[in-house]
Order: sequence, then C-alpha cells, then structure tokens
Amino acid sequence: MFGRDRIEYKSAEQIATMRRAGLVVAQTLRTVREAVRPGMTTADLDALAAVVISDAGATPSFLGYHGFPATLCVSVNDEVVHGIPGPRELRAGDVVSVDCGAIVDGWHGDSAISFVLDAASGDGADPGDVALVEATRAAMWAGIAALATGERLGDVGGAIEDSITASSAADGVPYGIIEEYVGHGIGSAMHQPPEVLNYRTRERGARLRPGMCLAIEPMVTRGERFTQVCEDDWTVVTDDGSRAAHWEHSVAILDDGIWVLTAEDGGASELAPLGVQVALPV
Repeated sequence: MFGRDRIEYKSAEQIATMRRAGLVVAQTLRTVREAVRPGMTTADLDALAAVVISDAGATPSFLGYHGFPATLCVSVNDEVVHGIPGPRELRAGDVVSVDCGAIVDGWHGDSAISFVLDAASGDGADPGDVALVEATRAAMWAGIAALATGERLGDVGGAIEDSITASSAADGVPYGIIEEYVGHGIGSAMHQPPEVLNYRTRERGARLRPGMCLAIEPMVTRGERFTQVCEDDWTVVTDDGSRAAHWEHSVAILDDGIWVLTAEDGGASELAPLGVQVALPV
C-alpha cells in the first residue's frame, strides 16, 4: 500500500470511496456558497456545513483534528487559512475562504473555495479582490492539469507559480504565494506525504504515479507572502494585512488520467480548456 517514499498508493476501490467523500465535500461547499449572505456569521456557515455532512452519513475531517473546534475553516480578508468559525459577521466586500473536509468509511476528501461576498444589490466587490480570487483559482487548476501532463511532483509547483506570475503581469499586481502552507497527500488520513509545493524549486519531487491522491491548494495574497499565526494558535494571517485567497481540490491519478474527486463533474469543465481530459471510472 505504501511505496518506499512512504506515499500511500490507493486501489481503485479506495479511490471510489474517496470520491464519495469528495462529493460530500463538494455538496457542502456548494450549499454554503449558495446560502451565505452579508450579516451571517462564520459560525452560521459552520452549523450549515455540519448538517450537510451529517445528513450525508459522513464525518467532518476537521472537527477535533489536533483539537480544532469546528467543522469548517472560514478565513476572512487577511486571514489566509485555518480560521475558526465564530460570531464574526460577514460583510459585503469580504474575501471569504471556506475549507471543508469529510470522511466516508475512513477515507478523506478535502476542498476549499474563495469568493468575494456581494451585497444583495451586487455591489461591494473590490475588483482587485475579485482578480485575486480568480488568479488563485486559475493557479489551482493549472497545478491540477500538471498532474496529467507532468512527470514529477515538482511540475505541479512550477505550473502554479507560472500561473500566478502570468496573473500578476495581467492584473498589474505583485501577488504573493504563501510558502509555509502547501498541498499534501490525502487518503486514509487527511494529511499525508508528499508535500505539494505551490512554487518552483530545484527538487523535482516524486514521480507522478497511478494511485497517488493529492490535495492541490495554492494560497495567494495581494501583497507579501509572509504570514503569522494568531493567538488562537490556528488562524493564519498575512503580515502586511493584505487580503488572501485559498482554493483546493483533492485529485486522484489513475492509470489513464486524473480524476478531481471533490469536483462534482470530476473536473471535466475546468480541465478541458487546458487540454486535459478527465478519466472517469465506469
């Protein structure tokens, strides 16, 4: 089950179970995104997610993980990741990142989305924040595509960095790529080897092989890349107060391609324009 590099290689049956977990996560994030409105609290979003996961017969990955007290991580504005849901009221114009994990029969799914919260009138979105969210989303999909077209894990980080560099040039913004928090293997545990960097290094990394399941999750800021952890020992914020976005999908490498386990269509619609055809098991 484990290779010499300590990577957990999954069977087709195990990946199928991870797909079930991934669909629970996808449903949860869709439900939260459709429900969120200015004036709701981050705790409101967490309570909604808990119901969706429970009703699906799944278990939250995050609740109790190293003592984490909630079902979701909800990070707002300069919060990058690991925000603890609570009484904070969301306002129009906030950049909101929602990270969700679920377990089905011992196997995990993990995904995150970011969005700019609009007022009912459609006002309140800073175009720069919208561009940040889109740049981060595009970088995630570039990294996912590299799982299909690349040979080594380092190709993923290179693709993510190249995408952010292109977005920086197009948007006229020097985006910062967070380096302390990276993607990871996922399977019978939420976090497993290998680490999946969001930037290019000289290290080529492990060879991409069928049976690998990886969470691709760039985190990007409108300023510097440096961060600090708040007094709650969880919430990560940017040093310079700049806003941040976070996108994530769990992806399986199969014999004939890749399958985005936490995307409802398996990633087909987003990957087709990148020249990647999703492998959909029968």
